[in-house]
Amino acid sequence: MFITILPAAKELCAQTYFPPPDSIGGWRAINDPATVRGRTGIDLALMDEALEFAAKTSKHGGLLVARHGWLVYERYFGKAHREATPNHASIGKAFTSVAAGILLRERPDLFPHGLDQKVFGKSYFPAHVFPLSDPRKADIKLGHLLAMTAGIRGNNPGMIRGLEVRLDPAGPDGWPACADDMAAGRTGGPMNTTTLWCAPGEGYSYATSSPHLVSMMIRHITGKELEEYVREKLAAPMGWERWGWGYKNSPLRHTCGGGGIAVRPTDMLRFGYLLLREGRWGNSRLVPAGYVHMCRRPSPYNPHFDYSLQFDVNGNGRWRGLPRDAFWKTGSGGHILYVIPSLDLVIYRMGGRDDQYDQANTGVAPLAGSTFRYDGSREGWRAGTPLSGEPLTAGHDRGGPQKKPGAVVSREGGTQISQEEIAAETLRLVLAALSTRTRATDR
Repeated sequence: MFITILPAAKELCAQTYFPPPDSIGGWRAINDPATVRGRTGIDLALMDEALEFAAKTSKHGGLLVARHGWLVYERYFGKAHREATPNHASIGKAFTSVAAGILLRERPDLFPHGLDQKVFGKSYFPAHVFPLSDPRKADIKLGHLLAMTAGIRGNNPGMIRGLEVRLDPAGPDGWPACADDMAAGRTGGPMNTTTLWCAPGEGYSYATSSPHLVSMMIRHITGKELEEYVREKLAAPMGWERWGWGYKNSPLRHTCGGGGIAVRPTDMLRFGYLLLREGRWGNSRLVPAGYVHMCRRPSPYNPHFDYSLQFDVNGNGRWRGLPRDAFWKTGSGGHILYVIPSLDLVIYRMGGRDDQYDQANTGVAPLAGSTFRYDGSREGWRAGTPLSGEPLTAGHDRGGPQKKPGAVVSREGGTQISQEEIAAETLRLVLAALSTRTRATDR
C-alpha cells in the first residue's frame, strides 16, 4: 500500500523535528532534485538563480534553505563556507530582541506591563545613565526601544506615519552607536543621542543605539554580558558550535547590542528555525511563543513603518507578491535571515565584506584542521546588474528609509538598489523555486 503524505501532514511531522549539532549529524538534508521537489516542492535549478543574484550583490556569501525541516539547498562563494563565522552586523539586533523576550518571561516582577513597561529607571539601567540627558526619556517603553520608536537619534530619513522626515542631527551608526555613553546620551559630537528627535512613540528612526540600550538593560538586570546571556539561553540548548560576537577590534568594552553576532551559517539557520517553531526547541520552550508572534507582525509600538521588534514585516502588504506573514532581518554586507511560517520555510542568505570574515573582528578562530582555503576568486568583484534588468520595486507600494547602506547593484540607467530591495528580490527569487501548486496548497 502506498500512502501519500499531504502537505499538512508533512508540516506536522516537521513540527517534531529539530536538528542536532552539526558535530553529531546536523541537519537532515536531501539534494536529489526529484526527491527535493517531491518532499518540499522546491525546484533546485530555479534556486540557483537566487544564489546568482546573491553573488551579484555581495562579495562573499551563500544561500541556505530549509523547508519542512529538510536542508535542501546549501551553496557558498568567496570566503563563505559552512565553518565561516562572519560578523553578521545588524542581524545581531534580532538576537538582542529575542534575549529581551526571554528576560520578560524570567523577570515578570520587573516587567509587570510587558513591552509597555517604562524602563528608564534605576531598576533597569546603571547609575551612569542618570540624570537623563533628555527628560522625555523617562517616558520610553521597552516596546519603543525594540521597535526603534523611542525617539533615539538614528539614520536618516526617519518616518512619521509613513512620511519621511529628516533628523538634524542624525544619530550614530555601526559599532560607535554601541558605546554605552554614546547610546545613553552622555557623549556629544556631530552625531549623538543626547536629545530625542521626537517624543517616545511619535516617530521611527533606524537607531542602532536603541537595541544597544536594551542590551545594557539586560546586562544590568542579569549581571551578564549579552553574549553570555545568549550563550546560556540560546546557543547551548540549541547546540551551536564555534561562535562569538564581533567588533573585537573596536574600543567597545561590552557586547554590542546593535549587531555583530558571528555564527556559522547552519547555526544562523537554526535560529530562524527556532522562530519558525515559535520559540520551541525540542521539548524546551526557549522563547515565549507570544513574543515570537509579536516579532513577526506589525507592531503597535511602530505605526510609522513596517518594522516590528527588530524585524522587517510584511503584514500590511508593503511588498506585493511576498507572503504577508514573512519576516526577516538584514545585516550590512548582504546578510539576510528570513522566516515564512505559512510555507514552513527558513532561508539564510549569507553575505559579507572582507573585514567581516576577519578573526580580529569576530574573535572566533578558524576550525582546527579545516581544509578550506579562499582561492581569491572574488577579488576585483563589482556589484552586477539584476538578473531580469527590471526594477525590483515593481510591487513596492510606498517608500521608506534605507536603513543601512549595505550592498547595492546598478540598474539600467545607473540607479541603485537599496538593501531593502535586495532583501525583497532575494526572497522573490527563492519563492519562485517553489511550485505554484505547493505555495497555494500550503497556505
